[in-house]
Amino acid sequence: MSTGKAASPTAATEPSLQRALTTPLLFFFILGDVLGAGVYVLVGQVAADAGGAVWVPLIVALLLALLTAASYAELATKYPRAGGASHYATRAFGPVVGFVAGFCMLAAGIVSVAALARGFGGAYLSAFVTLPVGLVAVVFLVALALVNARGIKESTRANVVATVIEVGGLAVIVGLGVWLLARGEGDPSRLTQLGTPEKGAAAAVLSGSVLAYYSFVGFETSVNVAEETRNPRRSYPRALFGALATAGAVYVLVGIAASVAVPTDTLAGSSGPLLEVVKAAGGVPTWLFSAVALVAVANGALLTGIMSSRLAYGMARDGLLPTGLTKVLPGRRTPWVAIAATTGLAMLLALTGSVAELASTLVLLLLVVFFIVNTAVLVLRRDSGETDHFRAPTVIPVLGLISCIVLATQIEALVWVRGLAVIAVGVVLAVVAATRRAKATDEGRGEAVVTRPGATVGTSGTSGTSGTDEAPGAGTAETK
Repeated sequence: MSTGKAASPTAATEPSLQRALTTPLLFFFILGDVLGAGVYVLVGQVAADAGGAVWVPLIVALLLALLTAASYAELATKYPRAGGASHYATRAFGPVVGFVAGFCMLAAGIVSVAALARGFGGAYLSAFVTLPVGLVAVVFLVALALVNARGIKESTRANVVATVIEVGGLAVIVGLGVWLLARGEGDPSRLTQLGTPEKGAAAAVLSGSVLAYYSFVGFETSVNVAEETRNPRRSYPRALFGALATAGAVYVLVGIAASVAVPTDTLAGSSGPLLEVVKAAGGVPTWLFSAVALVAVANGALLTGIMSSRLAYGMARDGLLPTGLTKVLPGRRTPWVAIAATTGLAMLLALTGSVAELASTLVLLLLVVFFIVNTAVLVLRRDSGETDHFRAPTVIPVLGLISCIVLATQIEALVWVRGLAVIAVGVVLAVVAATRRAKATDEGRGEAVVTRPGATVGTSGTSGTSGTDEAPGAGTAETK
């Protein structure tokens, strides 16, 4: 187990990035990551698991997310550089665990894109045309891959417009809920209905919280811009906790509006649950809101697809995945092989799993990452890192660890099978990568030592009598 002191990059070996992000800019960056398409698709599934009081598992999921967010805040201000969970895990536990953390992040991104692709082909699209969900998912993923391959500038410009649209759609839902109550319609009593015929209140809340947790993921990717943030010690915790709290407030209001406006069974049976709110309230054309929801889902899938393809490209460039993934388009300089590979895997998942199963698989993979991060916080307490960094009370990462375990126990057996298969692949690849790295290091050391004819190589404890020459371009020669 390593504290990572020796692994710290220095200014001489690694250039730093420009610190351009202020607290408000970082706040909106994180909010845009968190406040996304999940709530458009999963409110109905949460209602199916928890009952009419959808807002309760949303609050529980927010509180659980805040525990792990505190660990990320400590590590991001202690080691303000790009790399995220993989970097922290490598410092705390070594490259094998670091690889597993990075691989689980990559797999979670691919699973998320698959879930959103299936969500795109549901009730929101049926407001315009009815097509097989599998076919829609495939065409949707191909279109996203083409946008992704066109270039990051075009993709991020599309994101700015789409983010404004999707936040506006959620505001419409909250407004429609208020309008219904003002008209004396809806059923506020559903807000206290917890549990289902199969589950009691406590079990229903925990089960619903697993899916609700999906709506809050995204904050973990923000650690990669801590290196580009002005005064990250002050800015990052404020922006992170503020963005999560804002997203939580919006989600809770959306959950309340949906519960009041729509019977729980109807909400649970819809693949476009917020569209049911629009139908119940009236005043907004269903096709218009469906278009807003489709933009939100597409935007979430596009952002996650960009992250996944770039992560695969970066891991391949570091020798952790096949080098073929590093190929880029000559003109656009986008990683087309990584885009094609991640898109292909997302297609396979979209054709073989439901939205709820895929969302639960994503949460399971992220729980593995979050468990590693919460543990890394405690292990790295022995390492000083940056001075005056944010420090969470010790009980917080401990509770974060417990929350990961509790949520994991609520995930169904079939999802565990999928998740464990992915994790097993990650472990195997991590061991292979570590073995190759160790072999390359040994070969490099052997090549660095060139013995002159007739000279005797010195043993440990002898001085320069061995007479070794450094190979051209080699570092300091080592003798054993």
